[in-house]
Amino acid sequence: MNTDTLPVMESFYTIQGEGYYQGSAAYFIRLGGCDVGCVWCDVKDSWDASKHPQVSIEQIVGEALGSLPSTVNSQPSVNGLIAVITGGEPLMHNLDELTAALKAKGFRTNIETSGSSPLSGSWDWICLSPKKFKAPLPEVVPVANELKVVVFNKHDFEWAETYAAQVSANCKLYLQPEWDKAATITPLIIDYIKANPKWELSLQLHKYINVP
Repeated sequence: MNTDTLPVMESFYTIQGEGYYQGSAAYFIRLGGCDVGCVWCDVKDSWDASKHPQVSIEQIVGEALGSLPSTVNSQPSVNGLIAVITGGEPLMHNLDELTAALKAKGFRTNIETSGSSPLSGSWDWICLSPKKFKAPLPEVVPVANELKVVVFNKHDFEWAETYAAQVSANCKLYLQPEWDKAATITPLIIDYIKANPKWELSLQLHKYINVP
């Protein structure tokens, strides 16, 4: 497997819209390739890795640094800015070299993953978002810092609890409405969280404020 390059669909500097780091500045790197196939996925263009250019690790990190304002990009550190690796399903690729290169420039490394492929990379934060279409591997679940379950229907609450029982005691727990059903699902999530306050609400803030 070639780990010197990765298929990059897009990369951009924005505001994290979901989960624990919602509202924080973050640089996103979206990798192509996904074998999970969620029917409600909002980035289906990411699924086929062959449609996206293979980019060298050096270029990926260079573009990340070049996209930041000078007040943030103070070499050799970027003041601990979050770099979020997402997809697609990013763990379809070996991420050891990418995360090492990002950390060497001062980024904190976060990943958003379904956990359905073997864990690679060095991570400051692992957001596990399990999917019914392809279950996470047992090795990924206990190391998650954040469990974010997308709720598509009321049966997903019971399913979410099966993973809440498997993550570590310190793992943050989030329920997030599927975007197209948010009007009907969000009130159900609110009621569920009020009855089960170990959970918190995650909204796709970036979609409300119209940023990537």
